[in-house]
Amino acid sequence: MATSTIVRVQRAFDCTAETIYDAWLDPRIARQFWFATPPTGEVVRCDIEPGVNGRFTIVDRRPLESDPTHTVDIEHSGRFLQLDRPRRIAFSFGLPQFQAHETAVIVDIEPQGDGCLLTLRHDTGPADEETLDMLERAEEGWSTVLANLERALKG
Repeated sequence: MATSTIVRVQRAFDCTAETIYDAWLDPRIARQFWFATPPTGEVVRCDIEPGVNGRFTIVDRRPLESDPTHTVDIEHSGRFLQLDRPRRIAFSFGLPQFQAHETAVIVDIEPQGDGCLLTLRHDTGPADEETLDMLERAEEGWSTVLANLERALKG
């Protein structure tokens, strides 16, 4: 039996758990933080169908690493597996251009006084060479998503 590899990131927020939860499902806010790659990347499509089995598709346009004068559109997609406002959002996650299979992400939001603590866990699947290469990029990517979320909520 293969062991899964988990990427885990945390961030404290100075707003309610409900505010954080709702931001993940509101396309107007989500397009500001889900996979947006500052300073030059932008989300060019953000479709979110909230609800268990609802789907999302977010397309991020970013400069090519090899040639920053050209861009590439990266699609991020998935399906909501669990929605428990304001404490948990679980979804399947895929990058159709780069991988044939979907992985699983769980976002837990724990109220703490006037704020909350968000813990994101991304199960990237069995620990093989491809997954191990992706781990650092995934952790950095999710940390950027959470930093972008904080900026989006501060206006």
